[in-house]
Amino acid sequence: MATSEVDLRRRWSDGRPCHGLWSVLPGAVTGEVLARTGADFVVVDLQHGGVAEAELPGITAAITAAGSVPLVRTRSPLFADVGRPLDLGARGVIVPNVRDADHAREVVSAGRYAPAGGRSIGRLSGGADQPLVIAMVETATALDDLDAVLAVEGLDGVYVGPGDLSLSLGLNGADRRGELRAVLSSIVARAGAAGVPVGVHAYSGEEAAGYAAEGATIVTVANDSLSLGEVMAHHLGVARERSGPAGA
Repeated sequence: MATSEVDLRRRWSDGRPCHGLWSVLPGAVTGEVLARTGADFVVVDLQHGGVAEAELPGITAAITAAGSVPLVRTRSPLFADVGRPLDLGARGVIVPNVRDADHAREVVSAGRYAPAGGRSIGRLSGGADQPLVIAMVETATALDDLDAVLAVEGLDGVYVGPGDLSLSLGLNGADRRGELRAVLSSIVARAGAAGVPVGVHAYSGEEAAGYAAEGATIVTVANDSLSLGEVMAHHLGVARERSGPAGA
């Protein structure tokens, strides 16, 4: 299990995968439970999750205490939205909606103190002096400029959002899944060739293992909300099946 952003960065640099979980459910207890599974990192989703920014100090502290590395998907790529989670305990950020290499450079600057960047000093809780900064590739423009994005100095990795990327490329239909999968494989291969850590958002261990087999090292294997629903539905079904017909 990785215990700091330094461990993650070193393992990714060595080409070794790190396995993490994605959290959209609020609360420090949620973060602690996920970290106790042995995950190398836990990503707290501020963009689409139910977590409030004020919860971050407690959540990131709970994840850290349980032996995992707290990362945050930021609300947006805006300067303040990148730096704020880092002031509240995150040891790295995954930044959505990055348009191209110039935009990626702005994102990196927002996560680095001077002279490497423009991040303001004023950290409130935990966090890191050299946090991980990972740019999401989920737009056609980012894909078009991928080689330049991969060459951005100070960028710790790229993370592909298949859902938004499929919409941006017009490949969101069920009949286009093969084409989208080929695009995802190409991104993983190109990042690997450039020596840049890469991940693809996944919703199951099987799906994540497929990306890892192709060279992905930022391996998120499950989403807490979806997994909770699936597990509870499974157990409910088993109990009903073994209990026999209602009224028997």
